[in-house]
Amino acid sequence: MRAVVFAGSERVSIEAVAAATLVDPDDVLVRITRAAICGTDLGLLRHPDHLPVGTILGHEYVGIVDSVGSGVRGFRPGDRVCGSDFIACGRCWWCRRGDHWECRVRAFFGTGTAFGPALAGAQAELLRVPRGDVVLQLLPDSVSDDVGVFFGDVLATAYAAVSRADILPGDTVAVIGGGPVGQVVSMMAQTRGAGPVVLVEPVESRRTAAASLGSLAVDPVGARSLVDSLTDRRGADAVIDAVGGHIGLGSSFGLVRRRGTIVSVGVHHEDRWSLPVRRAFADELTVRFAIGDSMRDRDQFTALAAAGLIDLRAVITRVVPFGDAVAAYEDLLAQRAVKIVLAL
Repeated sequence: MRAVVFAGSERVSIEAVAAATLVDPDDVLVRITRAAICGTDLGLLRHPDHLPVGTILGHEYVGIVDSVGSGVRGFRPGDRVCGSDFIACGRCWWCRRGDHWECRVRAFFGTGTAFGPALAGAQAELLRVPRGDVVLQLLPDSVSDDVGVFFGDVLATAYAAVSRADILPGDTVAVIGGGPVGQVVSMMAQTRGAGPVVLVEPVESRRTAAASLGSLAVDPVGARSLVDSLTDRRGADAVIDAVGGHIGLGSSFGLVRRRGTIVSVGVHHEDRWSLPVRRAFADELTVRFAIGDSMRDRDQFTALAAAGLIDLRAVITRVVPFGDAVAAYEDLLAQRAVKIVLAL
């Protein structure tokens, strides 16, 4: 089968690899129809310490069930499905709490060993999904493949971020970063009753996209002035960092009000960051981190997407044939696109 694989030095290639097969009784084999390229994929290309050359990439997917293991009860061949970007057992103490990310069997599709044991990714013609009854969901007929591809990661991440921010009706919310997660976070915050949502982004095309989706988009240089004008100089009630690293966290601390909340959902590649602890204590700040979990939250966000309350298609720069994956990665690495979906 064809697959997009890591080729080293911020490069990918399309290669012929051994076809995915059923291995365990709880496996589901999915024939992929849509696979998206995520900011996490790009980050791993830039920081490939745990990404061996030849790794099949990708963790956002929609497809048709091809075959199922003998232990699978919830799916059958022909079902149209999407799934979480990582797997969990669904039965342990953590999973029963809805904390699937903490499950001892967690493995993340297409990311090498960065987040657990290696698991082949979804940018391929076939994907083996372990723990299929837990990981996968049926897609409603009203949800297109191009929308469903967001469910496993971007939409789940945005939902987790906004939930952790404890937004009250009318709150001023700042979002750091205008990539796919930042764009969807801004829409999700609006559905949760936020007042003005300020999206901070240096790339003009991304600011334009955010403005069309209801946010007040601003360059980082003017972000504090805009937030001050909206809040009588208090600062934002909540800031959601969709970038990660020192840039995202540093920008967040520069915009949040006293007793405000910062939620970071951008992927962090550095081991440490210098927390301004004296200010955090004196201003009674809340700092949280969040990772999307579609296995926990999909009933809620699927309803929002199916009702059209979040326009996920507006985030897609373009849908391209699978054979154009290399060029798509190049455009995303150069920030010439926001989101590219591969069609198989």
